[in-house]
Amino acid sequence: MKAIAYYHSLPAEHPESLQDIQLAEPTPGPRDLLVRVEAVSVNPVDTKVRRNQAPQNGQARVLGWDAAGVVQAVGSEVSLFQPGERVFYAGAIDRAGANSELHLVDERIVGHMPASLSFAEAAALPLTAITAWELLFERLQIAEGSRDQGQSLLIVGAAGGVGSILVQLARRLTGLRVIGSASRPETQAWVRELGAHHVIDHSRPLSAELKRIGIEQVSHVASLTHSDQHFAELVEVLAPQGRLALIDDPAQPLDVRQLKHKCLSLHWEMMFARSLFHTADMLEQHRLLERVAELVDAGVLKTTLAEHFGRIDAANLRRAHALLESGTARGKIVLEGF
Repeated sequence: MKAIAYYHSLPAEHPESLQDIQLAEPTPGPRDLLVRVEAVSVNPVDTKVRRNQAPQNGQARVLGWDAAGVVQAVGSEVSLFQPGERVFYAGAIDRAGANSELHLVDERIVGHMPASLSFAEAAALPLTAITAWELLFERLQIAEGSRDQGQSLLIVGAAGGVGSILVQLARRLTGLRVIGSASRPETQAWVRELGAHHVIDHSRPLSAELKRIGIEQVSHVASLTHSDQHFAELVEVLAPQGRLALIDDPAQPLDVRQLKHKCLSLHWEMMFARSLFHTADMLEQHRLLERVAELVDAGVLKTTLAEHFGRIDAANLRRAHALLESGTARGKIVLEGF
């Protein structure tokens, strides 16, 4: 089968940073689905793994943790899906990625694809939807509905993949006042279009930007990028007993002692944790994706596909990696077909 892989950690622009290769077709384990991949999207995790985790002993490593496709075969213990069904999922970081014609994934982290979306539109959603959902409802412990009316959520880096779905979830499913940050006119317009009540510029001090729109403090913060650079300001703008959730990998250590005087809590979101450790509640990601599909088909949520880079091959994936590494992408980059 066709696949795109890397053998050495190289810059995205290098012609061998990602290569078109041939691999043997995989065989499903007991709870696995064998999926014919129709579309994939690219996430920052792809670039981080490529740059920082060189494969061992000249082995090829396949990336890709967002896919939409059709179930071709199922393992002996599969109960949630049948061959022929359309599915979408983010997969597991400790298994081969989805940048291949056929892909194995545990059924417990897969959802039925939204009926109203194309494969490309669906592939843009899983990883970011899982991350945003877990961050908002499990880490920050926001409730669906109006219980948190009057409280506020600042989303730092709201124009990116996770931010693009988090803005929608917070605005449409909760009572929060949603403030998104973005630094360029086009990304600020994107965040407004997604439903943020306010948009501020994170290239300026966050506290001053919030005061500019008449807000002194916020009850919750989702910091999605450059958390180390913003950390002092995040502590400043959070109200006492507020909650701070992070998803990025800060380049510099965070001095969490700064949280103590306001009794602030810190929460890390890592959507791969359930599949990586085979937690007892691993099935929650299946349920989560099923709910997301229902919300999409009901018109409550929309795909965050922003750019279609063409067919799934090494050259197009290298372009996608380079754009993500530039820090200027908005929404999700999708590729479709082999």
